[in-house]
Amino acid sequence: MENIQLKENERIDDLQCKGYKIIQNKEGFCFGMDAVLLSNFCDIKSGSTVVDLGTGTGIIPVLIYAKNNVSKVYGVEIQEEVAEMANRTMKMNNIENDVEILNIDLKNAPEKLGINKFDVVTSNPPYMISGGGLINIKDKKAISRHEITCNLEDIIRVSSKLLKHNGRFFLVHRPNRIVDILCLLRQYKLEPKSIRFVHPKIGKQPNLVLIKSIKASKPELKFEKPLYVYNDDGTYTKEIYEIYGMENIDI
Repeated sequence: MENIQLKENERIDDLQCKGYKIIQNKEGFCFGMDAVLLSNFCDIKSGSTVVDLGTGTGIIPVLIYAKNNVSKVYGVEIQEEVAEMANRTMKMNNIENDVEILNIDLKNAPEKLGINKFDVVTSNPPYMISGGGLINIKDKKAISRHEITCNLEDIIRVSSKLLKHNGRFFLVHRPNRIVDILCLLRQYKLEPKSIRFVHPKIGKQPNLVLIKSIKASKPELKFEKPLYVYNDDGTYTKEIYEIYGMENIDI
């Protein structure tokens, strides 16, 4: 593992997955459970080529590379500082030849990477619709949380362009956007195939939804069993521990 120079407010976190680590800036937007759940939700065939849109710290490309026998993974990130940090993560893990971070606007990804070329596209996009309040467009946390530099339609449209026929698109988002998501997926020929809701605990409303769609596929939507994060006593459920690959974790 290559020695990497850290910048102010940066730290290295152990991903507890095959020895991989990640650089994060505690003053910026650090990855959350949603990114880990998405990477676990993806069923990726051996030798696949993958693009992660709005990759941020690069957490999803690292986990996908660690857990799957993929050919190549690209992470697309518009913020220069964040993309540079993600690139240093790949160099630190000695995977920069297999996991490449591109500092471009995701709306330009098809022009840069090619159309109808990829097996898998993933995205953990900004959840909040911008509008109404004042938002600092230079704030890294705001860009990660609000639809400032791209919106849901941009992500779905670009994903469809990037994917091969029968390519797979995996998305994590908020359940209150599910009607928008499903309508846009159909509009851009990405047929929803599998949905899984994530609940804080039994009896609580879901706060995340994981969706798999396939380009130009026939209609057939399946609902997977709910994923519960916490037990009634506040401890993590067995499935969450299994997803993180540990018996006892501090998430």
